Amino acid sequence: QVQLVESGGGLVQAGGSLRLSCAASGRTFSFYRMAWFRQAPGKEREFVASIMWIGGNINYADSVKGRFTISRDNAKNTVYLQMNSLKPEDTAVYYCATRILSATSYGNWGQGTQVTVSS
Repeated sequence: QVQLVESGGGLVQAGGSLRLSCAASGRTFSFYRMAWFRQAPGKEREFVASIMWIGGNINYADSVKGRFTISRDNAKNTVYLQMNSLKPEDTAVYYCATRILSATSYGNWGQGTQVTVSS
């Protein structure tokens, strides 16, 4: 079993910053990649960023490149999402998720944390 708990969301003005955290517990040795997704009201969930659990491969959605940074601390079993230069369109519930090597999709999800950016 894998448990993921996100934190760090909140209300921030446009141009501000937030750092999200995702603490993982359970079978963390099975992780291949961890990712952040987001879902805005009335929209489908979309990919934000991902990072290999071991190694340096990182991917970002075009909409957040240059503003968001994903990182991890394996010793703490935690993945972070540093979000700078926030825009109102970044408002969403942010979820972290994990994927194991043998899977083609992310199978474990956290409960989400709300990020609201005011204009």
